[in-house]
Amino acid sequence: MSDIIGITMGDPAGVGPEISLKALAEMSEADRSRTLIYGNLATLEAAKAAIGIEVDLTDRVVNLPIEGAPLPFGKLSAVAGDAAFRFIEKAVRDAEAGKIGCIVTAPINKEALNAAGHHYDGHTGMLRHLTGSKAAYMLLASDRLKVIHVSTHVALQEAIRRSTMERVLATIRAGDAHLKRIGIEKPRIAVAGLNPHCGENGLFGTEDDEQIAPAVAAARAEGIDAYGPISADTVFYRAYSGAFDLVVAQYHDQGHIPIKLVAFDTAVNVSVELPIDRTSVDHGTAFDIAGKGIANHGNMNAAIAYARKLVAGGRK
Repeated sequence: MSDIIGITMGDPAGVGPEISLKALAEMSEADRSRTLIYGNLATLEAAKAAIGIEVDLTDRVVNLPIEGAPLPFGKLSAVAGDAAFRFIEKAVRDAEAGKIGCIVTAPINKEALNAAGHHYDGHTGMLRHLTGSKAAYMLLASDRLKVIHVSTHVALQEAIRRSTMERVLATIRAGDAHLKRIGIEKPRIAVAGLNPHCGENGLFGTEDDEQIAPAVAAARAEGIDAYGPISADTVFYRAYSGAFDLVVAQYHDQGHIPIKLVAFDTAVNVSVELPIDRTSVDHGTAFDIAGKGIANHGNMNAAIAYARKLVAGGRK
């Protein structure tokens, strides 16, 4: 497995170029030699000027053309959306070929992506399609709280339909395997309930008793240290306090809200069960500050650090 990290620059009009460069500039020489940026050189040079830093990009950029580059920062366009897709596509193919060990994605703009004809709900769906993967799970990781999601970018009604016994069990398994890979020998996994108070014995819905509890029982029968369903109004606090290593959230906001409350600038988005490794910043393109040189790259540093942990852990 290659030890090279491939950073995809993200939307050229967003803050991705800036945070990628800032992270690269702060690396040790050894780490920089094991890092590539998949992007556009003219855009990166414009971002360098905006930031006011000097970093040698020789042999550090997989340069892909963009018509009219550098594009104006902060302006949504289909050209930028198409470029963001092509950066990711190239990095995926290189990861599949073993040329890089993990992809770290800077933010893309879903509206620009779709305007360019690439109809995905975000990175995870795109990566599933590009790799031909049947499943991929979004895991948000911080020092004290980690969350994996049964469903993400779907309407709440659809998210409820997706909380089936089979899907919840698959999510538990994926989370357990991932945590073991990063060095947690016997992960303690809490499964959040779907309804208030886990349905209160059927008063507020039966999904927790009929779908989620059987999934937890099946996971435990396989030797996974799983617990639940546990009411969502307490489970995240308990995990944050150290009782659990991972929480299985039933839908997007149930998992995103608590982790963004406690680790907004440091949480890392990890794609689990793809045939390639990918981590990401957990923020958007920030068009309002793009090109001003003020974007915070702390989240990018965290995503890169997690990527290096995955590369060190290898793949089974």
